[in-house]
Amino acid sequence: MKIEKEDFLRLAKVIKVKYGLNLYEKKYLVESRLTNYVLDCGFDNFREYLETVYADRSGIEMTNIISRLTTNYTYFMRESEHFRHFKEQFLPETENRKQDGELRIWSAGCSYGNEPYNLAMCIAEYFGDRHSRWDSRILATDISFNALRMAKRGVFAQQALQELPQEWRERYFIKNTNGTYQVTDELRSNVVFKYHNLMEEIAFKKQFDLIVCRNVMIYFDEQTKTELINKFYDATAEGGYLYIGHAESAPKGIRYETVQPAIYRKALKGDN
Repeated sequence: MKIEKEDFLRLAKVIKVKYGLNLYEKKYLVESRLTNYVLDCGFDNFREYLETVYADRSGIEMTNIISRLTTNYTYFMRESEHFRHFKEQFLPETENRKQDGELRIWSAGCSYGNEPYNLAMCIAEYFGDRHSRWDSRILATDISFNALRMAKRGVFAQQALQELPQEWRERYFIKNTNGTYQVTDELRSNVVFKYHNLMEEIAFKKQFDLIVCRNVMIYFDEQTKTELINKFYDATAEGGYLYIGHAESAPKGIRYETVQPAIYRKALKGDN
């Protein structure tokens, strides 16, 4: 089913303004990913469906569109270099530097929850018996209500766990009778899932020691990426880090220092 150019441009503009996603060159993707859904909803064409979407003041139907247009492809230990840095550099450095016993981490664009659960596993492994002394709950946000709902359940196919050490699979998951794996209640309690649109202001009470926003900005143009990274910088504590996807490029002139590809740091006062 084809979407008329006028309807496509209107939809692309609405999504760009509200969510920052640049779809102007992706007409075919919109058609291919939404056609069956539009038909299943009982509409004969895109125009009728989109008029219903625009009239929906709750915004839920628009987020249904976003869920279908963005690729929620993820698995545990994805981009393993981040997890190596997290375990070998970030956690020891932050433990030595912080005295308040509070570790503040934000997984921005958490999709189905693999990333924040994976970070929670690394934290548990690193701290061991010292874990009880730290408040290390991870904030995990996304614009997809469907992804958040599935993330909260914490149920994953066996294939998603393939890169995890066997002992981690046994320690942090319970195998269901249907062959899927459920994240343990203890690990799930260390992740707080919330809806958040990255185009909105970041209004959390405290700054973060680490912000992880991987493979989200691939949908953004340069101006949107620059504006978002500036907001991330202001929301990062001194000495804190930002991880982005290795397939992404940070805009020129950002205030973070480059540590290594896809890893950035906000300098501490007094750093040379």
